[in-house]
Amino acid sequence: MIPVSVIIVSFNTRDLLLQCLAAIEPHHQIIVIDNASSDGSADRVAAEYPQALLIRNSKNRGFGAANNQGVNAATYDRVLLLNSDARPTPGAIDRLANVLDDPGVAACGGRLQYEDGRLQESACGKLTLWAVFCEQTFLEKLLPNSKLFNGYWISGRLPNGGEVEQVMGACLMMRPHERFDERFFLYCEDTELCRRLRRHGRILYEPSAVFVHALGASSVSERWRSVAYYNRGKELYFSLHGGPLAAAACWSINRFGALLRVLAGGLIGPKARTFWRVLLAPIDPYPR
Repeated sequence: MIPVSVIIVSFNTRDLLLQCLAAIEPHHQIIVIDNASSDGSADRVAAEYPQALLIRNSKNRGFGAANNQGVNAATYDRVLLLNSDARPTPGAIDRLANVLDDPGVAACGGRLQYEDGRLQESACGKLTLWAVFCEQTFLEKLLPNSKLFNGYWISGRLPNGGEVEQVMGACLMMRPHERFDERFFLYCEDTELCRRLRRHGRILYEPSAVFVHALGASSVSERWRSVAYYNRGKELYFSLHGGPLAAAACWSINRFGALLRVLAGGLIGPKARTFWRVLLAPIDPYPR
């Protein structure tokens, strides 16, 4: 058994966090970074898991910055970034640790699934403007089996796993060569990190390592804000790795997608009101 430093960023997901901690085998180090939760999460961790390293932030620093705190405090040379709303099945963490035995592998991720066993998207191809366009114009949902129109989400095409561009930050094991870019608050910081991790080796998707994920439970409670953060993450990614024209193109595609959803929601329905707010959100919607 290879010990791993398991890093969990927590924000108001107390019950799911406790389920996650209970599922981690005792030979692994637990590091919890609490991003100023108001639900008593940190106090419960301190009381029930005194062996865990608990870092309490006075404000919500965002996903990437909080994970960086955990990586910097890690004892072992394998770190698992694990969402507080995800829990490992028995042996899953050890399976990922074994994947990293290969010195040519820089990072890996497991299979994320719902409680009923259905697959969640767990690995991706390259993030391109074409992928953003297909997402925003519903093409990827209309043609889910098309590699042309849905070439970004690929875990369903890899039942036995393999090399990928990116695994999800909800379950990402790596050697700590790199850190998250803290300009990202939430969403797409894992895409950007994986791009840099590939300089150090391959990224593998390992579906035999199964994690049950309550998708969205650790996200932002307001739907429009969550979408705005996601859009901003994509735009920031293209700004860093494609330049201002690519970032502007992504911004335009995202706003076009929001407009389509306003129209699909009948202009004034609940869905339309959500996407009106997305459409009118500032370029940088992150909290300060």
